[in-house]
Amino acid sequence: MNNRLPAIVIDNGTGYSKIGYAGNTEPQSIFPSCIAVKEYSKVGTREVRRLGTGLDDLNFYIGDEALGLDGKNDFSVKWPIRHGIIEDWDLMQRFLEQVIYKFLRAEPEDHYFLLTEPPLNTPENREYTAEIMFETFNVPGLYIAVQAVLALAASWSSRPKEERTLTGTVVDSGDGVTHVIPVVDGYVVGSCIKHIPIAGRDITTFIQHLLRERETNIPPELSMEVAKQIKERYSYVCPDLPKEFAKYDAEPAKWIQKHNVPKTAKYAGFSVDVGYERFLGPEIFFQPEFVNPDFTTSLSDVVEEVIQKSPIDARRGLYGNIVLSGGSSMFKNFGRRLQRDIKQIVDNRLRLTEELSSGRIKPTPIDVKIVTHPMQRYAVWFGGSMLADTEEFYSVCHTKSQYEEFGPSICRHNPVFGSMT
Repeated sequence: MNNRLPAIVIDNGTGYSKIGYAGNTEPQSIFPSCIAVKEYSKVGTREVRRLGTGLDDLNFYIGDEALGLDGKNDFSVKWPIRHGIIEDWDLMQRFLEQVIYKFLRAEPEDHYFLLTEPPLNTPENREYTAEIMFETFNVPGLYIAVQAVLALAASWSSRPKEERTLTGTVVDSGDGVTHVIPVVDGYVVGSCIKHIPIAGRDITTFIQHLLRERETNIPPELSMEVAKQIKERYSYVCPDLPKEFAKYDAEPAKWIQKHNVPKTAKYAGFSVDVGYERFLGPEIFFQPEFVNPDFTTSLSDVVEEVIQKSPIDARRGLYGNIVLSGGSSMFKNFGRRLQRDIKQIVDNRLRLTEELSSGRIKPTPIDVKIVTHPMQRYAVWFGGSMLADTEEFYSVCHTKSQYEEFGPSICRHNPVFGSMT
């Protein structure tokens, strides 16, 4: 048993995929979840298109290599995952081929696999995943884990053993979507999940819009990339918006940063002054009406709604263990602002309860705790790496022999295993 090769952990997100071997603290590779394929739909006869498609089944690229080919030599970049859900299974199969053979240099027959799935993924999608993994790649075992549960497990890295729990609220904010997911004893409360249409990509677009309004000297084709760099290097969450504006206006030299873009073969180097964009970008989590007039509920209110809809006996545990996950939760002071806002909402509700009862009801104060930890950016992958490195993981995996006996429906359910707590 101990001579077994380590399991492979693959976390495919909307924007980026994280892949690597169980037991490691960081993923081996992180790259965009995109694939560049030849486009034959516009040229030649139907016969030529059919022949070309067959020949080019092996002529595709993924990740950064794919992005570099967009629009060149008839290549077109596709994103098989949208808002966390796989939408194009043919492309996803080809994407996984390169992940396993090219990036990991692995023989899939020799490794168990842990794949992640978003909350509310359909059972049919789990079956499609099982078919690809068992029939195309012939893997010996497969476990499909819910991302929120893995994020909770990842938070254990920063807390003592007696505080480790699989009850908590996961705020998972990636590139394409932000989910708020209540988890009770390792099981997701599916009816209470909420998602907000604000995530990393929206912040980048908003910063790009702010830069354009200022008419900076950024070439249009570089504006998105520059906005992304500014978001990742300089952005932070401020405690009070009017005070932050006043601070910048009073001492611009102290707070405004200069972002330098180096010279390339195509473009001359230039610099951009980064001012209000630093705090206005992440502010859309708390004031989403800045970018979306149809959605005006702040992230703090969404977290409060989710917990209040959850089972009443689990609510204190959900308030006391709000775990942040994903790259878009990494902004400086993000956790502090979220904790302050949720605490204000909770305290106001308790005070109102006491007032309406004329003092007859004295609610017990509720402890609100936001959990941040060093592995937050890759929390889902790291949680999968931890769990796939235990002996019990192999006992709960669905095996190739079970798949051949019962079919793909066995992967509709993946048990939460005891060693997780």
